[in-house]
Amino acid sequence: METRTYYYARVSSKEQNLDRQIEAFKTLGADDRDIITDKESGKDLNRTGYTALKNAMLRKGDTLIVKSLDRLSRNKTDIKNELQFFKDNGIRLKVIDLPTTMMDLPQGQEWVFEMVNNILIEVLGTIAEQERKTIKARQAEGIEAAKKNGKKLGRPALTYPANWKKVYADWKDGKITAKTAMELTETKRTSFYKLVQMTENN
Repeated sequence: METRTYYYARVSSKEQNLDRQIEAFKTLGADDRDIITDKESGKDLNRTGYTALKNAMLRKGDTLIVKSLDRLSRNKTDIKNELQFFKDNGIRLKVIDLPTTMMDLPQGQEWVFEMVNNILIEVLGTIAEQERKTIKARQAEGIEAAKKNGKKLGRPALTYPANWKKVYADWKDGKITAKTAMELTETKRTSFYKLVQMTENN
C-alpha cells in the first residue's frame, strides 16, 4: 500500500505569513502539492485546509508533519483529541519541534512512537484539565469578590419605563402599534414583550 507524507502549516491571521513553517518543510524535502495551509485562528479545529486534510486526504499509514503542536490547535483538549485520532487511524504525526517524533526507527520498534504518543496525550490531557480547573476557580473567585463588593451579577432587572401605563393602554386598545410603543418606551422587542407579560401576570 502506497503511503504519503503531508505537511500542515497554520498562522492565525491573513496578515501573518507561513514562510518559516514552509521553509522547515522544504528542508525535509516537501513538495508544494503536499503542503496544506490555513490562515485561521487555532481556537478550534473548524478550518478549511485542516478539515480537508483529515476528511479527504490522510489515510492509514500516512504521515503528517507540523512545525509545532500548537499549529494543530491552541486548545490543549483539541490537540489531545487529534493525537488520539491519528493514533486510532494509523496516521503518524511528526512534530519538527519535538525531535523524538522525527526519528525513523527500524521495523519492529514502532513501540517507541506509541510510547511518545501516549505520553503526549497524557500530558496534554492533564494540562487541559488543570487549565479548566484554574479557569473555573478564577471565575468562582471573581464572582465571590464581586458579591462582597456589592456588585450585582448578570443582567440588570427589567424595570417599567415612566410612561409604560399609558403606552401599554394605548397599544392594548389598538391606538398605536407595537413598534410605536417600543419607540415611545425606548425598549427593544424582547424587553417590550417581557414587560407586557409582567403587566398581564400582575
